[in-house]
Amino acid sequence: MNLDLLAHPAEQVAPRLLGAVLTNETPEGTVRITITETEAYSGTADPASHAYRGRTSRNAVMFGPAGHLYVYRSHGLHWCANIVTGTDGAASAVLIRAGRVIEGEDLARKRRGAKVESSRLARGPGNFCRALGITAEHNGTDLLTGASVVLSEGEPVPAALIRVGPRVGVSQAHDWQHRFYLAGDPTVSAYRLSPRAKPSA
Repeated sequence: MNLDLLAHPAEQVAPRLLGAVLTNETPEGTVRITITETEAYSGTADPASHAYRGRTSRNAVMFGPAGHLYVYRSHGLHWCANIVTGTDGAASAVLIRAGRVIEGEDLARKRRGAKVESSRLARGPGNFCRALGITAEHNGTDLLTGASVVLSEGEPVPAALIRVGPRVGVSQAHDWQHRFYLAGDPTVSAYRLSPRAKPSA
């Protein structure tokens, strides 16, 4: 993956990441997942972003440089993976919401559960991280320098297959059209409006 493709605002990068591949090599084996769903978070200008109120020790990775992995725990239960975008110093990141396992399905299923359907192994941001083996130790990883977790370009996705919609499960700016996904793909997560959702200003 070329750094130049990531050095733009999150809402521009998010659709470009559809079809890209995240790979994690571990002693257990290798898992590769094609990204099928993303959400853009625009930093200090975005009420739903972790960086909305400024830089903290938790969100520091979001402030750059692009191409690094920002990992956080959601609701104390699941790890979520974000790819940092934009320019150094300006917080911007794309949440990886779902993907299709293209290598290492047995290992992904071992992590997720023996009875989980193939289409659901990496469906939803928490499941994506679990299938890929992403945890807090990967926070800050440079995805472009050949570390264990690598972002690479996959097969080009026709523009006609890309759909755009509101973000899932956030209470602020939930109606921003910053969710991008592949039409008809069974790995894409279901849309859910947060019960705490508030109208945008």
